[in-house]
Amino acid sequence: MANHKATKKDVRQAEKRRDRNRYYGKTTRNAIRDLKAIEEKAAAEAGLPKVLSMIDKLAKKGVIHKNKAANLKSKLTVRTNKLGATATATA
Repeated sequence: MANHKATKKDVRQAEKRRDRNRYYGKTTRNAIRDLKAIEEKAAAEAGLPKVLSMIDKLAKKGVIHKNKAANLKSKLTVRTNKLGATATATA
């Protein structure tokens, strides 16, 4: 590592950003996992906006790619919409 003050500061900042990004990424992955585990349409629809917002924030900060965010949001929305169709078809 270089001995410049600016370089040392950049290393410290990068470490903080990495830790923050890991925390928010893991929190979002856990939220996605929990949303996928929900079997009731009403509960899934209630939790969906919060998870979509979390995904958008990750994409905005560059933690995940914007196309990955779009794919995740699309899959979660389709899954949530299918919950109602499956429940009415089986009922």
